[in-house]
Amino acid sequence: MLEGPALDINLARTFLAIVETRHFGRAAERLHVTQTAVSARVRTLEELLGRPLFVRNKAGAALTPAGQRFMRHARTLVQVWESARQQAAVPAGRRAVVTVGCEMSLWDPLLLDWLVWMRRSAPQLALRTEVRPPPELLGHVLQGTIDIAVVYAPEHRPGLKVELLIEEKLVMVTTRRGEREPRAADYVYVDWGPEFAAQHQLAFPALSNAGVVAQLGPLGREYLLRAGGSGYLRLNVVRSSLESGRLHRVPRMPEFLYPAYAVYSASADEEIVAPALEGLRRVARPRKPRGKPARRKEKR
Repeated sequence: MLEGPALDINLARTFLAIVETRHFGRAAERLHVTQTAVSARVRTLEELLGRPLFVRNKAGAALTPAGQRFMRHARTLVQVWESARQQAAVPAGRRAVVTVGCEMSLWDPLLLDWLVWMRRSAPQLALRTEVRPPPELLGHVLQGTIDIAVVYAPEHRPGLKVELLIEEKLVMVTTRRGEREPRAADYVYVDWGPEFAAQHQLAFPALSNAGVVAQLGPLGREYLLRAGGSGYLRLNVVRSSLESGRLHRVPRMPEFLYPAYAVYSASADEEIVAPALEGLRRVARPRKPRGKPARRKEKR
C-alpha cells in the first residue's frame, strides 16, 4: 500500500488539471499555486508510479501511455475523495448533499426555481449551487465536486453523461411597441457565446459594434427594461415581460437556438443525482403563455 505523498489528493488533482489545460502553467493558474509547485507534484507522482506521465513540448504537455492509463484512476480517486468529504459534512437532518453548477448565462431563473422545487420535493437532501465558466464546471463534475452541471455547449468527455434540458431560443425583443427593425443607437448586444456571435455577425454586421455590451443575459434584460432599446434575450425568461407588454417581439427577425444541457458523471450516485435531475427537468419546462380570461356572458 502506498504511503506518505501518495495519500495527498492534490497530486491527483494537479495531474487532472494538467490533462484538462494541457499546460503546466495554466494548470498552476487554475490551482492557484506556482508552476514550480505543479512540477514538483508531478515529479512526486511519477516517482510513486515509477513511470513518466507527461511529455513537455512547445504546445504544452501531452500524456505518455502510462499517463493515459493513470487518468481514469486519477478521476476515480478524486471523485471518491470529494464524495466522501462532502457526505461527511452533511448537515443534521439531511441524508446527503447534492451540488448543481450552472454557467453564468443560464442560472437565472433556473437555479432559484430548482432550489425552491428541491426544498419542497426532496427535503432529505442538502443543496449547494455554484456559478462558474463551462470548462471549470465540467472539470468539477469529473472531479466529483459538482454532481450536475448545466451548460450551453458541453464538451463531450469520457465518463460524462449529457442530457438535453432546455430547448431554448434567443429572440429579438424591444421596449418600443411597433418597432420593425433594431436601431443601432440603442441596441444592446448580449454575449451568448461564440456560436451566437458568429451567427449574429452574419445576420447583423452593422450591430456587432453596439454601444452597450452585456456579458450576462440577466444584466442585458434588466438594462433593456430600465433604459429601453432592443436586443436578443432568452424567450422563456422574457415571456412574462412580453405578456405584460413591457417588452415586444421585433417581427421577422431571425431566431437563434440556445439549448442547455445537464451534464453528470456516469458513475454518479443515483439516490443523489436522480431527484436533482428531476427537479431540473421540472423547472426547465417552458411556461405556457397565459391566455386571456374568458369573458362572462351577462345574464339578461
